[in-house]
Amino acid sequence: MSAAAILAGPVYGGYQYAYPHKTAYRPLARPVPLAEAWAEEPKDALFLYAHIPFCAMRCGFCNLFTLTRGEGQVGPYLDALRLQAETVAASLGRVRIARMALGGGTPTYLAPADLDRLLCDLRETFGAAPAEVPTSVETAPGTTTPERLAVLRAHGVARLSIGVESFRDDEARAMGRPQARGLVEAALGAIRDAGFPVLNIDLIYGAAGQTPESVLDSVEAALAWEPEEIFLYPLYVRPLTGLGRRGAPAENDRAWDARRLAIYRAARDRLRAAGYVQVSMRMFRRGPGAEDGPAYDCARDGMVGLGAGARSYTAGLHYSTAYAVGQPGVAAIVADYVARDAARHGRADYGAWLDEEDRRRRFVLMHLLQAAGLPLRAYAERFGTPLLHDLPDLAGLVEAGLAVLDSGILTLTEAGLERSDAIGPWLQGTVVRERMRTFALR
Repeated sequence: MSAAAILAGPVYGGYQYAYPHKTAYRPLARPVPLAEAWAEEPKDALFLYAHIPFCAMRCGFCNLFTLTRGEGQVGPYLDALRLQAETVAASLGRVRIARMALGGGTPTYLAPADLDRLLCDLRETFGAAPAEVPTSVETAPGTTTPERLAVLRAHGVARLSIGVESFRDDEARAMGRPQARGLVEAALGAIRDAGFPVLNIDLIYGAAGQTPESVLDSVEAALAWEPEEIFLYPLYVRPLTGLGRRGAPAENDRAWDARRLAIYRAARDRLRAAGYVQVSMRMFRRGPGAEDGPAYDCARDGMVGLGAGARSYTAGLHYSTAYAVGQPGVAAIVADYVARDAARHGRADYGAWLDEEDRRRRFVLMHLLQAAGLPLRAYAERFGTPLLHDLPDLAGLVEAGLAVLDSGILTLTEAGLERSDAIGPWLQGTVVRERMRTFALR
């Protein structure tokens, strides 16, 4: 497909937040010791991520790696995560963690004592203390209690991200997430009372019955809490999810595509009017320093993932446990993870090797889909060749009005930014695309 064809095709093709996508991973032909995988990697600005695969319920839209049957599993899981952390830290040697996050699942599914234990374990193994390293934790309305929040603040966690999705009870139900607005408001009140410096609110648009006007109701409700960040996520209906089993709109449904785009534009314009800076198609941030970049650059620096479902990135190898969406598949992977000994935690056996083309495309994707754009000089310094020599098709984005090249920076236009979920898949390499297509989802 040409760049010009992006304008005529579907706006919502797929969320390209990493590259290669996890469905391009496969069992590795040879397990790789982590000491070997990381031997030549810079380790002075790493991202440390811990995955908690437990939730109180499974939302209808969710295809994340998560379980709703966590009773009795948290203790063994945290034991395994501690063992993995000790093993990985010993394998990598001296590191500096630039950023840290707890995700899931729902990290605040953990009881306060377990949250405390997890954060202590990360500090003791990697020297990563939230009071010293920018740290983000994901939460959900039903588990956002003052007791859990007190633990996070005592450790110095600065950013809390809450998945509200919609402030309207009817819309939440349509997404397969029954929740009362009163519960959401109570959770937000508790977060503000706890004094987190950064509050992020996630909203989802595109569910059955949603209109620009109804989503703006949720945007206004979110703005009332003056969050430092707001994410707008388009709804996708994926196989093996609750909505997928209901037979919701197909991905190529043009009317649904147009409705989501109309909602996005209305919400985007309202957030801009409220003083929020658009950082990407999904992310909006307000306040001084809204355009400042993070200390960690996901297009350049490595990531260490801990826990079942967590991914780790070096320049040449991305690896993780296996991936599943269905509860039996997730449960089997979690059980395997808990049963691993130090030897298995100390090697990568599932993932994807990145060749030179993959590395170039990853660098482009991770920069171009951000509002700040892709500096051509940064690309040339990284790879030793000009960007448009290596990926000449990018010039088509400029010709189609989807990007501009100004002062040496390739930046998406407004039309390009709102089509990030079409441009991302368009930039995938042929081999990666085929591996994603043939992935056997379970």
